[in-house]
Amino acid sequence: MEGLSNEGGQTMTSYADCSFCGGEVEERRIDYDYRRKGHLLVFQNVPAGVCRQCGEKYFQPAILKKMDENFHNIFEGQQQPDRVLDVPAVNF
Repeated sequence: MEGLSNEGGQTMTSYADCSFCGGEVEERRIDYDYRRKGHLLVFQNVPAGVCRQCGEKYFQPAILKKMDENFHNIFEGQQQPDRVLDVPAVNF
């Protein structure tokens, strides 16, 4: 995985093919629901590798570390989220 620059000058990462289906993985900005210990934190505009065929997502280690830090800081009261969403839930 190496860094490339797109037209806007942002560094993009090239990814290996999908380990599940063999499809091409491209970098996109996605929304990601991070669930842990009964909590939900929605990350928006996250850089991720996404398989064009099956949709499997891949994250660089630094991105995962940043998401984990934000999760702990928010649920330990050290950081405020950008906004709070109301999420309906249904028992199935």
